[in-house]
Amino acid sequence: MLKIADTYLDVDQATETLQGVSVVTPLQKNQTWSDRLNCEVFLKREDLQVVRSYKIRGAYNKMSSLSERELAKGIVCASAGNHAQGVAYSCALLKVYGVIFMPTPTPKQKLEQVEMFGGDYIKVILEGDTFDEAAKAAYDYCNESNLTFIHPFNDPKVIEGQATVGKEILHQSSKLPDYVFIPVGGGGLASGVAYIIKALSKNTKIIGVEPQGAASLTAAKRVGHAIKLKSMDKFIDGAAVQEMGDLTFNFCNDLLDDVITVSEGAVCTTILDLYNRDAIVVEPAGALALTGAKDYKLNPGSTVVAVMSGSNNDITRMEEIKERSLLNEGHKHYFLVSFPQRSGALKEFVNDVLSDGDDITFFEYAKKHNREKGPVKIGVHLAKKENLTKLRSNMTELGFKHEYMNENPEVLTYFL
Repeated sequence: MLKIADTYLDVDQATETLQGVSVVTPLQKNQTWSDRLNCEVFLKREDLQVVRSYKIRGAYNKMSSLSERELAKGIVCASAGNHAQGVAYSCALLKVYGVIFMPTPTPKQKLEQVEMFGGDYIKVILEGDTFDEAAKAAYDYCNESNLTFIHPFNDPKVIEGQATVGKEILHQSSKLPDYVFIPVGGGGLASGVAYIIKALSKNTKIIGVEPQGAASLTAAKRVGHAIKLKSMDKFIDGAAVQEMGDLTFNFCNDLLDDVITVSEGAVCTTILDLYNRDAIVVEPAGALALTGAKDYKLNPGSTVVAVMSGSNNDITRMEEIKERSLLNEGHKHYFLVSFPQRSGALKEFVNDVLSDGDDITFFEYAKKHNREKGPVKIGVHLAKKENLTKLRSNMTELGFKHEYMNENPEVLTYFL
């Protein structure tokens, strides 16, 4: 086996440890995406795992390695959701008490799942706005209580458990894959999968895929070590990590053939495609890998595997997912418009500025106390994305002064 940062992983032992605990998830050929990419595309369905993500593998493998004394005292973890479910389920199986710290904005669906899997063996504490803030609180609690911390990614035993995903991919493949796309947040899954695949299939290219708004590995590669992001888009919560681990950085830096970023909007489009065409429900992090494969320069006819890491998606987020997808596809546009001070200006905007089929989906006075002269925030859903040029030229010609909000991401977030 490979040696990374003085670390060997016993993936065979992890496989034995996880027997009867984690599910050997299917590696399914997807004809829709195979036709689209002109390749043989297979989806590694970790969204069908017992806790609906791969995280049970690393969590249980780590906890099983602890001594009876350590387990008797209890454990602590921090998670944005999926690791928490893996730890909670492991606590119930091993009959171990656990305290789980999660960020305050964690979707309700994930909170309920954690409580359901852990039952009386776990306690959930909401702390901070991000995973990193929750992790700091968890570390402090852990040190004060002298308990064992179960890290979500930066731990050899956790990485070892996640590596079993890669081992299954190789065993389930009729021929060695040419490409394997893996989502990257903290880097535990990418580290483990790359470790075992590079050991057994050196010619397989391993591509890490990060969210554009939380690209901690990309930032780390620029400076040669793990580094904390100054700001972060938390939308893809399962992969929104401000700073990856030093251990996972070494694994990813040494073993990944490429690291790419994809926009949050593109991920949302993939989520909707999978749901509408294949009746597959994934969370944003679960769609990262496939989104990365979509625009990657693949050799025609290649065998491509994309790891679908989880399906813990809160249905209440679907409106935002649709909105971000429409923005990404160029169908939804927002403007700050100053209407000319003449009678019938609004009617003129509807009749003469918009093209046939275009629709106003958002209309709000920016200054509610000055509706006669104040600017208006307007959202337009275009029938054809090519209508944007005509829309903007019509506004200019007819005296509707405007500012295009789509080009100002910080302001645009107030519309989402």
